Amino acid sequence: MKAISYSRYGGPEVLEYGEVRDPKVGPDQVLVKVRAAAVNPVDWKCREGYLDPVLDAVFPVVPGWDVSGVVVQPGVSVPEFAVGDEVIGYVREDFLSRGTFAEYVAAPVRTLARKPRNLSFEEAAGLPLAGLTAYQVLVQALAVERGQTVLVHAAAGGVGSLAVQIAAHLGARVIGTASERNHDFVRQLGGEPVTYGEGLAERVRGLAPEGVDAVFDTVGGEALSISAELLASEGRLVSIADPDVVGYGGRYCFVRPDAEDLRHLSELAEQGVVSVHVQQTFPLDRTADAHRVNQEGRTRGKIVVTVDWPD
Repeated sequence: MKAISYSRYGGPEVLEYGEVRDPKVGPDQVLVKVRAAAVNPVDWKCREGYLDPVLDAVFPVVPGWDVSGVVVQPGVSVPEFAVGDEVIGYVREDFLSRGTFAEYVAAPVRTLARKPRNLSFEEAAGLPLAGLTAYQVLVQALAVERGQTVLVHAAAGGVGSLAVQIAAHLGARVIGTASERNHDFVRQLGGEPVTYGEGLAERVRGLAPEGVDAVFDTVGGEALSISAELLASEGRLVSIADPDVVGYGGRYCFVRPDAEDLRHLSELAEQGVVSVHVQQTFPLDRTADAHRVNQEGRTRGKIVVTVDWPD
């Protein structure tokens, strides 16, 4: 099958488009014909070797953890899905090797849910990793409740845009940091935008003089230290970007595959509670360009790679 792979760590130039071996389908897996795979910052961080201390790489590595597609072969012990089912998945293994930027992926059923019927394959591909991250942080780690005030950093990005929508659905007041060009977008999602950068603390205090009940940090560094100062009494702080959050009394979270959480996200999408904004799509053979755009850090919503199949 055709796929994107890399045989050494490096920049986007190490990504190669070509033939790799077809995946084997285990008893508890399904073979998914890939229609789209979203790009996430973790993809290029893995490619450049930043996660090497915690994830082994079995080269050549096919990158990608997000997928939307169609089941073409269930494993012999899989009653949950049948040929023709449209699915989404956060198909992360505990090592780097067999990813989703390919024509096919063998996905364990524990990583899959049915695709939201109202989303395109491109939109649906952007839901799993970012949506699960937002959901698990807000619902489980921060335990956000109705009437609370939540600060979401990078509110126009892939994780942030979904976090704003989910937090608003939970009944929270949502303040989201974003560049001025993305303020209207954040408002459409249900958040109150504030410009990041110098003076951020004062701008947030202007909206929440008593402090915020919860902070969802997706940036780290200075944003994290400022966030700690903005917490109200008993406020909670979670980061997905900076393990130093522990030093501020907060918690570091790394998203986990969870079929039940993903099923709930799919339902929220079908109910119109959450939507996925796709900024740009690239064909599979231009995955390197998709990585470059994502790595610039100015993405509104998601960058998605598509696999074209004849009708």
